[in-house]
Amino acid sequence: MLFDGWMALGRTAVVGVLAYLALVFMLRVSGKRTLSKMNSFDFIVTVALGSTLATVLLSSDVSLARGVLAFAVLIFLQLAVTWLSVRSPAVRSLVKAEPTLLVHKGELLRGAMKRERVTEDEVLAALRSQGVAAVEDVESVVLETESSFSVVMKPSGDSYSSLGNVSGLGG
Repeated sequence: MLFDGWMALGRTAVVGVLAYLALVFMLRVSGKRTLSKMNSFDFIVTVALGSTLATVLLSSDVSLARGVLAFAVLIFLQLAVTWLSVRSPAVRSLVKAEPTLLVHKGELLRGAMKRERVTEDEVLAALRSQGVAAVEDVESVVLETESSFSVVMKPSGDSYSSLGNVSGLGG
């Protein structure tokens, strides 16, 4: 079907603008943390908000009021979980992953890499993206809670030679 009629297009335009404005307003009121990338729960809420917006825009079965309520529920749940995680170590441990050390003093920690399902090639790619030519030049690589890699260079003058030359770095 190529064209449902002007009413369907008009509904999508009007509901789209109103749903977008409602979502922007709620995100501004709820604060910066609502769309952060700090952990997997934050990511899930961000994806769910986008999916809800798309559903409100494209499904005539979902009213604007129901869509706005869905936004409010998702944002409220995100606020409640983050509020509780700041105040309760038990909730924090359920919701948040811990960062994982993958390289220490120039040495790949293969056990940690295996537990996190990270390959050597992925670690080496993270190093290359930071302009690092050799694992020996790195103090540490940490897999952060939101799945990014943090690379910490070794202090000036230190040298780690426990690995030798690792193929795949720098070309």
